[in-house]
Amino acid sequence: MTPVELSRTVLHAVRRAVDAGELSVAVPTRAVVAPPGPGGCGDYATSIALQLARPAGQPPLKVAEVLRPHLLGADGITDVVLTGPGFLNISLDRAASGAGLVGEILRRGERYGYADGPDGRVVQLHCPHDLRAVVVADAAARLLRSQGALVRVTAEGVEPAWTSVLGVAVDAVGRAPAELPVNVRPVPAPESADPMSLGRDAGRWGLLHPAAHDRPRVDDQHLVQRESNPLFRVRYAHARARAATRNAADLGFTADRGPGPVIGSDTGTPNGTATVTAPLADAAPQLLVALADHPRVLAAAADHRAPDRLARHLVTVADAALPFLPTVLPRGGEKPSAAHRARLALAEAVGAVLAGGLDLLGIDAPDHL
Repeated sequence: MTPVELSRTVLHAVRRAVDAGELSVAVPTRAVVAPPGPGGCGDYATSIALQLARPAGQPPLKVAEVLRPHLLGADGITDVVLTGPGFLNISLDRAASGAGLVGEILRRGERYGYADGPDGRVVQLHCPHDLRAVVVADAAARLLRSQGALVRVTAEGVEPAWTSVLGVAVDAVGRAPAELPVNVRPVPAPESADPMSLGRDAGRWGLLHPAAHDRPRVDDQHLVQRESNPLFRVRYAHARARAATRNAADLGFTADRGPGPVIGSDTGTPNGTATVTAPLADAAPQLLVALADHPRVLAAAADHRAPDRLARHLVTVADAALPFLPTVLPRGGEKPSAAHRARLALAEAVGAVLAGGLDLLGIDAPDHL
């Protein structure tokens, strides 16, 4: 079960409780699910009970108790634990949820985490005549559009080189009327910095990776091909994931995109499906969590006009993927097995998430590095 599917499951649980007369509320259009916070447990948590408590006229914990049995009856959910004032902590069938997650990513490709269509929002972003502000506004607009918003970007000034070198795009340039205040104003880069000398990819990364309230360090550290460079790690993980597909084709096998566990030991079952009989690889649990969190990160980055959240998330995905990727292909005299095909599917999901995320930041994701 993917986070999007789990969100729908939570809403269905609310609907069933309303239909049964256990709650008297309007069913919301969205239920936020996220990794549990401090004191939580399981795979995901939702605060839907706190959201519904006031309209239901009941304490949040009571609302959570009403929803719990409806969630426990859903396929793919193994346990629901109540914590704090009414948080629902949900544990999933890991094998099924992992396979479902990978399948969803491969189905959506680089658009995994995007909204299904326009949501009716119209957003105006206006920034000062400042390079970092214009780059941040450009990336924020990309994120908002990915979440269904209609966006217009204006700036009080844009230099031609900013467009030709860093690829920024605005809809209009000039001073705005008083009723349109500047609403994108990150801390500018130091006057001595020259992001354009780094080229489009490193220049944009240097301006977007730090939080808006932090002054960016824009120097040639973003160009070095070493593990100390977060941009290099992200692009290297992407290139390794793409290389896994090419190398697997040379060995005569492709990814298993159907149902089944994502990673495990092949037991040689007659039907060719892999069965998990050994612990997951060290990186796999963190990797699956990071991939599953991608839609939430995109939505939060868009809502807060904070492309730095996406940039840091891509580093998290890359750091979880890099220890896993060497396990994808057969070693020595091994023959390709169902487990290898499942691992390859996970590697391809990594490639899709990293490529899609970099594209939203306006940064290239090369297949060879």
